[in-house]
Amino acid sequence: MADTLSFLELLAREGSPDEFEMVVAVARRNGVTGEGLEELERAKRLSLAVHAQLERHQQREGTFATLVDTARELAKPPDLDVLLNVTTRRARLLLRVDMAYIGMPDDDLKEVCIRAADGHTSMLSVGLRLPNTGGVGRKVLTDSLPFWTPDYLVDQRFVHSERTDEVVRAEGLHAIMAAPLVYEKAPFGILYVGDRNVRHFKVDEISLLSSLASLASAMIEKARWLEVATGRAESLRIRVEEAESQLGSLADLAEVHQGLMDMALSGGNFQTLAEEAGHRLRASVQLRAADGAVLATAGRLPEREDLVLLARMNAHAAREPFYLEGMWAAPVLAGDGHLGTLLVFPTEPLDEWARRLLGIVAQVAAVLVLLDRKPGMLEAGDRGELLDDLLANPPRPAQRLRKRARWLGMDLDTDHVVVLSRTDGAARGKAAVWAASYAHSMGGLHTVKNGCNVLLLMGSDPGEAARAVSAKLSPLLDTPVTVAAAGPVSDPASVRSGFAEALRCLEAMTTLGAGGSAASVGDLGFLGVLLADSPDIDGFIAVAIGPVLEYDRQRSTELVQTLGAYFESGSSPTYAAEKLHVHPNTVSRRLERIGELLGPGWQDTERSLDIQLALRLVRLRHLLGGSITPGTGREGG
Repeated sequence: MADTLSFLELLAREGSPDEFEMVVAVARRNGVTGEGLEELERAKRLSLAVHAQLERHQQREGTFATLVDTARELAKPPDLDVLLNVTTRRARLLLRVDMAYIGMPDDDLKEVCIRAADGHTSMLSVGLRLPNTGGVGRKVLTDSLPFWTPDYLVDQRFVHSERTDEVVRAEGLHAIMAAPLVYEKAPFGILYVGDRNVRHFKVDEISLLSSLASLASAMIEKARWLEVATGRAESLRIRVEEAESQLGSLADLAEVHQGLMDMALSGGNFQTLAEEAGHRLRASVQLRAADGAVLATAGRLPEREDLVLLARMNAHAAREPFYLEGMWAAPVLAGDGHLGTLLVFPTEPLDEWARRLLGIVAQVAAVLVLLDRKPGMLEAGDRGELLDDLLANPPRPAQRLRKRARWLGMDLDTDHVVVLSRTDGAARGKAAVWAASYAHSMGGLHTVKNGCNVLLLMGSDPGEAARAVSAKLSPLLDTPVTVAAAGPVSDPASVRSGFAEALRCLEAMTTLGAGGSAASVGDLGFLGVLLADSPDIDGFIAVAIGPVLEYDRQRSTELVQTLGAYFESGSSPTYAAEKLHVHPNTVSRRLERIGELLGPGWQDTERSLDIQLALRLVRLRHLLGGSITPGTGREGG
């Protein structure tokens, strides 16, 4: 009985298992045998069972206490990375393992990124990315349940990943256990623990890791939402600051706008505006009219007229300020009307406030342009309006048109040519700016009609004018430009008919697949005669074979007849000689003379066609009783 009480005393003072064995050993030495010894052994076993149960209760109490401490620790840090590090450290200490780490899969679940690690590691460091094609983590994410293996590399219960196996081998890990980090039933990460020895994890250990993972999940999700909320709050704070700054800038701009507008409405001029804009923008400033004429300049500007032209063209094509090689060009607009350009050469890059001020100055410039549109102040708009009136139907009074033209320095009773250019797409705006400047520099007029730029220029050779426009405009636009011209016109009434001829020529070129080229009505040969407003048949004949007709008239020769027979015989001198009943040498000598009269290239395909058409027209008029006065192309009696 005394020995049995010894077991109770050991239980009371939490004796070690060896002390329980010592009680039985002492009894044996004291001669206890038989039933007494068996009863003592049974008491020892029961005492050891109670002792083990008490140890488990104490361990569970310690675990729960540790979990409570862990929960308190997890509740403190608002930072996600700190929270992840606390979780891995606690997991390693609670389960007495060599290392712990947390992995989170990408949105597409193709890779798992190590976000935190605790314990001595060599390859398993933060930022390591592992394929999510196998391993313990893949199984945990798929099943949303904890999983463990006593010896990872030899366990065939799950699919292995070569890359993951390489890391496990390098770390010397054997036993690995993983539990899912879950939010609203969906796993968003994995909490791992690993040991470098073969180890069979107990049910209590699995439950402990699961509890820690659940606790950490809630805290991690809370931290993630806090990060999102903090980010949104910071973004909102920045936006509020930006809004306050913009409001301040807008207030400043409104004040400047009001001041500039007051200046314009109280008698200010272009020079005053340019100087004020240059002062506020810290830049050299120039105002130009729609045709490129300089209205005002403040400061020193680089002499780059080619650059200025390109900037003006692009600004008006975009209908907003355009930057090019250290220069800003802002279009001066009134509705769809192009009134001019504001050019700014800043000493330093323009910020957002300055770029907005650029637009305000352009608006005030538009007001000044509209206010100054009266006799003697601005020609640009009047030049375009004059050409519009010259093309108007019904026609405007000719004397009034002549008077307006003289005020602009033009004489409508001298030779002018009408030139049309057409481009497609975004290049139209650029072409219009260039055409206005070109017309101004040439002392002519410009407008836009039927989708074409229309120019009235001094001169008597429409073909040359068309080619000059094409040569200058096409390289600037870097796109094909179709140019047609007609004329010369030498009075106000003929400008409209010249425009109609040039437009028909342009359409014919497009139909014939000659878009992107330049030509006049005269360049199109007989087709040009057909397109002309008043077909000049006599002029066509004179241009084609006039010298031959004149030679026959003066010397009573038969070159015209020989020329007709030559073409009718398929350009064969032999067959022509048979047709004329003369020797082939005679035909050859006559053809040599014809070549001297018509010049080189008279047998080229295009020119020979015009010659044959002229011969047919001469023959037709002879049959109808008319005649051609050689050399002049005029019909005789």
